[in-house]
Amino acid sequence: MQRAMNFTRTYGILIVTVLMFIALALTTDGFATWRNFRNILDQQSTVLIAASFLTIATIAGNFDVSVSAVYVTAPLVALVVENATGNVPLAIVAAIIAGLAMGLFNGIVVSRFRINSFIATLATSFMFFGAGYLVSDRSLMRPVSDAYPMLARSQFLGLTSATWVSFAMVIIASVLLTQTRFGRNVFATGGNPEAARIAGVNVPRVQIATFALLATAAAIAGVINSSRSLSAQPSDDFSFVFAVLTAVIVGGTSIAGGQGAVWRTVVGAFFLAFMSNGFNLHQIDPIWQRLIEGLVILIAVGIDAWTQRNSR
Repeated sequence: MQRAMNFTRTYGILIVTVLMFIALALTTDGFATWRNFRNILDQQSTVLIAASFLTIATIAGNFDVSVSAVYVTAPLVALVVENATGNVPLAIVAAIIAGLAMGLFNGIVVSRFRINSFIATLATSFMFFGAGYLVSDRSLMRPVSDAYPMLARSQFLGLTSATWVSFAMVIIASVLLTQTRFGRNVFATGGNPEAARIAGVNVPRVQIATFALLATAAAIAGVINSSRSLSAQPSDDFSFVFAVLTAVIVGGTSIAGGQGAVWRTVVGAFFLAFMSNGFNLHQIDPIWQRLIEGLVILIAVGIDAWTQRNSR
């Protein structure tokens, strides 16, 4: 029984995603085409970039809702620099530094002042959104150079640069989590912070690092999005973090911390992408799409809670 439960928890999302893929390929015109796959990969690129590192933060026991604020604000910083200098590499560096600074701020607030991560990052979200309005002078910003749009739109082997960046970020996150001492400390911190501290893990440092990495990834995702849309605009839109968090939760990463995997988050993101793509190809009413997607999230959280109870 325990072995079956562990197998289901580990590979359940992969099995369900493969079955959905087969069902849609057999029943939906236009689904199993290279053009459709390429579009799905491109559309999911920003979600994959941020979700991979949100997985690490969640495993460490943190809940960061400021991802959207960083995603909105960092590209505004990039475009201010790009508009002023015409230097695209410098703009990217500016966005990454801005994201890193926001992540470090989150990490310090949560780890040093011992504020609940959800409450802390909800508060900092409004601060970061406000910074976006100040940086952009409350206006829509557009790139002035021809190189900036190519950050997301250039192609190699038939895939966009946004897709390739997402692949690279997923690999980096996976290696960090599974092949390094830092990754082992992340699992220890999320599983039992006090035991990790006694074992010699610098828990506050691990928490700060996870927030910093996540915000940096969100900043990169924001730059990719602004390159693809040719604009960035200040807003108080939390929708991006919901998309990212949904991929993490559906992928099976425990919101209680201590359990999860980047590859499962990737599979979760594609499960949701295939489902949404299938809805659109079948012209399902968006209202029903929301109802079904909400039910899927509820089931995923319910399964997580059930397995947590039965693993004790």
